[in-house]
Amino acid sequence: MFKKPIEAKALQRLSGADRKKLRRTIKERFPLASDADIDTILPLKAEITVAKLPNRVCVYGVEGGLPLLFDVDGRGNDIFPTVYALWMVPELLPAFVLKGGEVSRFVIGGADLMFPGISIPSEGFPSFLAAQPWAVKVPGNAAPIAVGTTMMSSTEALKAGLRGKALRVLHYYRDSLWELAEGCYVPNGGFLEDIVIEDPALNATSHTSDALGNILNDALDTVSDNNMQHLNIPSVHPEEDNDSLHGDSRRDDFGEMAADIIRLNVSESVSAEVQNEVKDHLAQSNEIDSLLDKCLLQAFHMTVKDKDLPLSGSILWSNHVLACRPAGITLDIKRSSHKKLSKWLQSKSSAGLISAKEDKHKKEIIVLSVNRAHPDYISFKPEKRVTDVVDQKADSSAGDTHQSKSQLEVVELYKSSAHVNLIFSSVGADTGKYYTASESSDVVFRYIERENLTNPLNKAMVILDATLCDALFKGSIKKGVMYPTEIQKKELGATFLNRMQAFHRVCRDNEVAIRKGSIRPIQIMAERRQGNKKVTRVSGVEYFLLDAESLASELQKKFACSTSISELPGKKGQYEVLVQGGVIDDLAKHLVDDYGVPKRYIEVLDKTRK
Repeated sequence: MFKKPIEAKALQRLSGADRKKLRRTIKERFPLASDADIDTILPLKAEITVAKLPNRVCVYGVEGGLPLLFDVDGRGNDIFPTVYALWMVPELLPAFVLKGGEVSRFVIGGADLMFPGISIPSEGFPSFLAAQPWAVKVPGNAAPIAVGTTMMSSTEALKAGLRGKALRVLHYYRDSLWELAEGCYVPNGGFLEDIVIEDPALNATSHTSDALGNILNDALDTVSDNNMQHLNIPSVHPEEDNDSLHGDSRRDDFGEMAADIIRLNVSESVSAEVQNEVKDHLAQSNEIDSLLDKCLLQAFHMTVKDKDLPLSGSILWSNHVLACRPAGITLDIKRSSHKKLSKWLQSKSSAGLISAKEDKHKKEIIVLSVNRAHPDYISFKPEKRVTDVVDQKADSSAGDTHQSKSQLEVVELYKSSAHVNLIFSSVGADTGKYYTASESSDVVFRYIERENLTNPLNKAMVILDATLCDALFKGSIKKGVMYPTEIQKKELGATFLNRMQAFHRVCRDNEVAIRKGSIRPIQIMAERRQGNKKVTRVSGVEYFLLDAESLASELQKKFACSTSISELPGKKGQYEVLVQGGVIDDLAKHLVDDYGVPKRYIEVLDKTRK
């Protein structure tokens, strides 16, 4: 449902009556949810917004926050929580647990959940009906990765031998609805780019607790045996004094005395080992605290600019701090001495490194400014990332043929238009030059700094003067509608880019092409012909500086099939490659791996599936 990129058509606030109706609907829809759970998802005093998508889906969320609910038909009948809501309240829905993290590749790749991929509990599945909302989890990770509707009831599933589709997945981690949220954070270190595994923090905690438990049990066994022998406490057998009250009381006295002695000796014998465990834990916490501070300072030096502030703590963490961690290192705030992101940022605010406040509606810390005169900031020397250089050296060692195919660069560019020419001229920028998205945003923010347009009472807002207002909205607002006087900083960059001319640049080896408009994707389509034979069509390769004739010759050898090319009707210089056979998936993989075409620029349509 959310496999392709989406963009909201309209965004509006819900009235008080609509908010109450939505809460009642959620209560009826999710019987496992308590009032506290609903308050967590939809705070009572927060503004609730609804975004209408082109596919008629309505997405609900807290204003300026995360998408929390989505309505499939837009009529309030089929409402589901997003993964963000499930991360806040994991027990909101019953969940199927996968057999392992490897199965999550298919789920977050857009596939429906099959019964063979589900781990069956020892007590069996709980009873469920068809078309009920269920979530999907990975073993060892409490955060769900997907949500959907059951394809059959539990009774039907048992009759089918637990085969076939269990869940029609509607929304999953890393789909376009997840990407709709600003920040796109993940709940724990187990959520990787193409797979979800067990939570490393929970795994480490369980190992530690198990180890301590074994130590204590061994100590109890050893100390109890030793003390019984040392004190010559006779062993009491029940059959000897079954009818004697005196025997029962004596056994109780012996038991209490032995227990007291065991407690004393356990504390002495285990204390050394417990102290060592505590010391190791403190040492680990100190190392993580040091790594957190290093990543934060690296982010402040390299990626967090003053124009980006104020910034929410979650976005600072997901987009900046995690991006600055060393390669192969998992950064978990729960394993630090602070335990929570808010407490860590508050400690930095108390130290004077940052200025921060708590947003009561979102219940998170907002970073207002960075003290770049702070001793920690001045003394820190940022590290230069060498991964790109290493990758280039590795690529240069490959064969010449592979090197020529894989070197592809696609860049979205923008050029000044009549709407924004005055902004470029005011800051001395060249109106005839091509700019990247970040460079274009720098131009408008330089104008804001030059004219001092940041709202002094709310630094997240920018005051619109006549020039900036015309650049952003002239000609796009209907007659009779008042022009806005302010705009949020986070919306300014995208609005400014929409008023510029879009271009794109494609580079392959020494060949460079700059074309107007957005780049068109390569289209791969599989269909059936007479005799039930499959063919695969490929078009649009010229946009990526690929020769259709050379590609057809290569595919003929690779897939051991016949190929042909033909010019597309009405499109001079554009060709279609026809491949005999259903090689749609292998062909897309070949373009990505051997020619470096990004996946987002490949559209696949399989008409052979019924």
